[in-house]
Amino acid sequence: MNARLDGVVLNRAVFGAIFFLVMGLTVQPVTAQDFDAVEIEATDLGGGIHMLTGQGGNIGVSVGSDGVVLIDDQFAPLSKKILAAVARISPGNVRFVLNTHWHGDHTGGNENLGLGGAVIVAHDNVRERMSVEQFMAAFGRRVPASPKAALPIVTFDQSMTLHFNGGEIHVFHVDPAHTDGDSIVHFRSANVIHMGDTYFNGMYPFIDTSSDGTLNGLIDAAGRVLDIANDETKIIPGHGRLSNRAELEAYRDMLVAVRDQISKAMAAGSDVEQVVAAKPTAAFDAAWGGGFMKPDDFVRIAFATLER
Repeated sequence: MNARLDGVVLNRAVFGAIFFLVMGLTVQPVTAQDFDAVEIEATDLGGGIHMLTGQGGNIGVSVGSDGVVLIDDQFAPLSKKILAAVARISPGNVRFVLNTHWHGDHTGGNENLGLGGAVIVAHDNVRERMSVEQFMAAFGRRVPASPKAALPIVTFDQSMTLHFNGGEIHVFHVDPAHTDGDSIVHFRSANVIHMGDTYFNGMYPFIDTSSDGTLNGLIDAAGRVLDIANDETKIIPGHGRLSNRAELEAYRDMLVAVRDQISKAMAAGSDVEQVVAAKPTAAFDAAWGGGFMKPDDFVRIAFATLER
């Protein structure tokens, strides 16, 4: 079985892995037992900021006297486990949920948390996409509109700031990168940055072309964070281990090198399969090719965004 991404054919293994990652589904439906086995682990990043890992996108947490802010919320069946993990950190109520983009492995818990009283915040495009059915060409599947309680009720265009728990949580939109609704969250006082899926640490990134994602946008997003980060900054990627400025710089440089090789080949008249055969990621595969996005498929998607 193959899946098609705007003319790019992905193999069956990659198809299943990506669909599970972004929507919380594999080729077969996820069962309750899959989520029963998930453990939510917390890492203290200092300054009242924590990182939660489980199944789906990494979660950022701000705790303090004003309550709790969550950055993303993974899948709906994990909401109780996530709230239990938060309760072990702080007794405060979850007052805000900030979504870094619209995919279900980052917004699946929105409805539960919204019904529990949390105010959901995201970029304008996140609400727009969640409000109506989406078609994800990579998987040939339609994603139904989210229920009203799952939708962001506060949206912004370029940036916003929450003055909360004695510090500033600055949220800013970047040009289409992983999707067209990506936001980066900067906990200024704690020197922590959550990048959502603009950053896949230790693996090639998935670019959702059906949501207008672009390789150049990923590069620009990394550059914006590098401009505000220092050697002490802790960086939460959308997927992968906790990171830092040096690792993000290596990620950005890898993306630039791959883009430049693909662009050069395209300018010389090579088609996508010729570019894939030339192995423009070869120098980076040992470090970045072990994730769900395999090198050849990453090249095909990158080619498609550059061609567009």
